[in-house]
Order: sequence, then C-alpha cells, then structure tokens
Amino acid sequence: LMAQPFSYRYPLVDGQGNWGAPDDPKSFAAMRYTESRLSKYAELLLSELGQGTVDWVPNFDGTLQEPKMLPARLPNILLNGTTGIAVGMATDIPP
Repeated sequence: LMAQPFSYRYPLVDGQGNWGAPDDPKSFAAMRYTESRLSKYAELLLSELGQGTVDWVPNFDGTLQEPKMLPARLPNILLNGTTGIAVGMATDIPP
C-alpha cells in the first residue's frame, strides 16, 4: 500500500516492480515480487532521528534501541490522511 500512488497522495515507499493496480482485486499478491526503497517524503520523516529530538527505548527483546516516536518534520497525517477500522468504529481523514 505505501508504494501504490493511488493509495497515498505522497507515497512513502519508492517501489520497483509490480505493486498492483486499483482495478485488479488480485494485485496484492504481486507485492511479493518487488523491491523498494524509502521515498523522499519518508526520508524527511526520519531526517532528525540522530539529532537527539526523541527518546529511545529498547525494542521487543531488548537487543536494540528504537525511537519512541518519529520526529516528523512533515505532518504525515495531513499529507496522506488515514483510514482505519477498529472495534466497530471507522475513521477516514482525507489529505
């Protein structure tokens, strides 16, 4: 989903290969045969990690440190919006 230009206004992943089509219901299986890298927008979300702007916490097994949150220079929810369903409630925030 993050590499499909019809899913996000500003895709976070730059995909190489077949990432599916909006009119093909079976295109989700095509994602197994792809390569990807971060897009310029995703790099902006991670650009301030090394500047001490966020706290770091141990990961799930305590072997590595991971950021508690991302210091997003760009507000991703405003750029791409969001859609989700949880516990019988649905939300749809357009970009």
